[in-house]
Amino acid sequence: MISKSKKNLFIIIFIILGMLLVLKFRDHNFQRAVEACVAGSKQLATITDLDAAKKFCEEQISKKD
Repeated sequence: MISKSKKNLFIIIFIILGMLLVLKFRDHNFQRAVEACVAGSKQLATITDLDAAKKFCEEQISKKD
């Protein structure tokens, strides 16, 4: 049987690994949201310049965080 201290150590390691995974994929999710926003703004034709659309989308998504 696993001792209580080893069990607590495993739980702490699991939590740390989970936090690292969340932080690692945070930027990936942000970039996917920006790409979706840029694609949507292209279809709406409200912003014609790609760089301007990307900047606008990044600002809008960052504002919500």
